[in-house]
Amino acid sequence: MAEGGSAPPDIGSRGDAIGLRLALAFAAVALAAIALLAGLTAAFAAADVSSLASRQRSELTRAIASAAGAAWDRDHSWSSAGVAPVLDLAAGVGAHAQVRDQAGRTVAVSPGFAARASSPQLTRPIVVHGQRVGVAVVRFTGSGLAAANHTLQTALLRAIAGAAGLAAVLALLTGLAVARRITRPVGKLIAVTRAMGRGDRAARVGQIPAPGELRELATAFDQMANTLDRQEQLRRALVADVAHELRTPIAVLQAGHEALLDGVAEPTPSQLASLRDEVLRLARMVGDLQTLAAAEAAALQLSLRPADLADVAATAADSLAGRFETIGVILERRLGPAEILADPGRLHQVITNLLTNALKFTPTGGLVTLRTWLDDGNAVLQVTDTGVGIPADELPYIFDRFWRGQGAARVSGSGIGLSVAAELARAHGGHLTASSQPGRGTQMTLTLPRA
Repeated sequence: MAEGGSAPPDIGSRGDAIGLRLALAFAAVALAAIALLAGLTAAFAAADVSSLASRQRSELTRAIASAAGAAWDRDHSWSSAGVAPVLDLAAGVGAHAQVRDQAGRTVAVSPGFAARASSPQLTRPIVVHGQRVGVAVVRFTGSGLAAANHTLQTALLRAIAGAAGLAAVLALLTGLAVARRITRPVGKLIAVTRAMGRGDRAARVGQIPAPGELRELATAFDQMANTLDRQEQLRRALVADVAHELRTPIAVLQAGHEALLDGVAEPTPSQLASLRDEVLRLARMVGDLQTLAAAEAAALQLSLRPADLADVAATAADSLAGRFETIGVILERRLGPAEILADPGRLHQVITNLLTNALKFTPTGGLVTLRTWLDDGNAVLQVTDTGVGIPADELPYIFDRFWRGQGAARVSGSGIGLSVAAELARAHGGHLTASSQPGRGTQMTLTLPRA
């Protein structure tokens, strides 16, 4: 680590920390879900078991009362009735019973009945042939049915706890696997980003084994890196082109002025006109750069108002009619009404640019067609020429700043006209597209929202 600085955190350790947090989050969510499920299951199971136990206690009390009634029915008297089997029946299920006659006197009672005064108790009348002959009282202890109820609930809770523990372990392992799958490509993205930050323009993420969203992120990152790399190349090419373009007029101006100052040349009209042409060339280059900056600036102000795209196109065509006639290129107009909301001045600049480009690359005797029409919710302007066309490998770059293809080397220009036109089209809420067939011409289409 350099003195006075701090080393960046290790990507691997950061990825491990994120992975662990994700895994713990998975486990926490799983535990919360299992705890909720376990609580609901235990509550409903306890309620069901308690209901079942209550029904069984009621049935047992009814059975004891029926057995006592059968004992009374044999002699129609409690004095000689044998109720010992009734007490044995109660003891067999962990309960204590007491049999009373109709007057409330105790006929028979289980040992320990009095000691179970606080235990759950049920009372049922003893009825024989529709006649009430006594009462059966049953008190239940913690053994027998109650013990079975408690045992069942305990076993259920243990099963739920075991399942929760197993689910937590599985959730933690699954979370670790998923987190590793997520954090590994993230770590690679971080590494590539840092490499680009250090100046490595060739750093790319490439294909990574990751979920779909992360693969899309990696692809978008590489596309961004490619765009930045191409922009950097354009910037360097711009510097070189501007330096090259400026060198010639500056050298001519310097040589011409030195010749005039030294008396080698006379300040004739032709000499002064040559120097003026070089000054105009410099001014045109500076104007092109200013135009590009204005078109790309967010502060570009448009004075939008209702206009007819056909009228704007006709005005632009009229301004260039003389140049078309001079070069011998036919300008055909097919202008249909198309109402739009636009800045006519800026739109005139776009159409003039498209017509000028078509004129540059169309030979004498060729044809340039200017059309406007409405297409559903859009207004469309199309400029079609019969010129040399654009190669397929150059077509994707024609709207880039300062892009000049091989065919443009023979004509004047700085390569920003179509870039400015595309920016102005986007500022109007529309778009500019191009299609071309080498040797057969080019078609430029401007699409704007209909007013």
